[in-house]
Amino acid sequence: MTHTLAAPATAEVEVRHSRFLALVAPVADREEALAVVARLRAEHPAAAHVCWALLAGGHSGMSDDGEPSGTAGRPILEVLRHHDLDGVLGAVVRYFGGVKLGAGGLVRAYTDAIAAAVAGAEKVERVRETELRVEADYADAERVRRWAEGEGYAEPEAEYGESVLLTLRVPEAAREAAVAAIADLSNGRVRFATPE
Repeated sequence: MTHTLAAPATAEVEVRHSRFLALVAPVADREEALAVVARLRAEHPAAAHVCWALLAGGHSGMSDDGEPSGTAGRPILEVLRHHDLDGVLGAVVRYFGGVKLGAGGLVRAYTDAIAAAVAGAEKVERVRETELRVEADYADAERVRRWAEGEGYAEPEAEYGESVLLTLRVPEAAREAAVAAIADLSNGRVRFATPE
C-alpha cells in the first residue's frame, strides 16, 4: 500500500558544520515538484546545493545538484521508496560548513536529513484516481455537480457550450459505481466521453 503526505514537513540536521535542511512535500507531478525546488533555491540563495528526488507515479526523478554523483539524489529517493511514498518530493538544502564529508558521509547526511523529515510527516493512504468526463445538459450537469459534492469529490471542472462537459476525479475503485450513479440520477441522459 502506497502513501502520500497530508502536508509538507521539514527537519534540520547538522553534520560537521554543514547544515542540511530537509523538506518532504506532497506533489501531483514533476512540474509541481520543480516549482517547489525553484522556490527553495530562491529562498536559500547562499546554499551550496539543493538536491532532490521525486516519486509521483510516472513522474520520478532526482538531482545531486553538484554533489558527487549518487551521494544526494539517490539516497533521498531510496528513503522515499523505503517508506512506500508516492506523490512526494524530497528536497535537501545544504549549507556547506567548510569540512568535506566524503561520499559515505554525504550519503549518510542526506539520508538522515530526509528520513528525519519523513519521520515528522503525517502519512495518508494514496488513493489512485481516474478521470471521468460527463456530457450533460445544464440541468443534469447541476445534478451531477451536487452528487459529486455529496460524495465528497472535488468540484468538477466544467466547459460550457450547447451542453456542459464535466471532468470529475474519482477513485479508480469507485469508477463503475460513479458511472452507474450518474447515469441513474440523469435517467440515462448523460453521455460519458473518453479522456482526450
